[in-house]
Amino acid sequence: MENIILTVHLLLALALIGSVLLQRSEGGGLGIGGGGGGVASGRPPATPMAKVTWILALAFIATSLALTWISTTNSAGNSVIDRVGIEDAETGAPALPPALGGDLTPPSSGDGPAVPPPVE
Repeated sequence: MENIILTVHLLLALALIGSVLLQRSEGGGLGIGGGGGGVASGRPPATPMAKVTWILALAFIATSLALTWISTTNSAGNSVIDRVGIEDAETGAPALPPALGGDLTPPSSGDGPAVPPPVE
């Protein structure tokens, strides 16, 4: 389901980009473009292309919210530390890494590499 919504979301993004680029400039915010309207009119009437852009924008927001909701329900109850797979040797429970207050002592078994004594 998530893949279908993601595909629709990407298609909506491309369509929204296309519809914005195809519209005629109304503002003239930089002093260029075909604004117009003058003093006599307030806001020009909405064109069919503007209505399509609004519909695409609302659908894009809806798919964004749906993808956010799906991702939060899929990750509910999971911890990043649980996914790392660090386990305490004695208890088998997930252990905290040193950055989060875990044990900094090296393992006592002979598994690790031999460390030479410090040179004085």
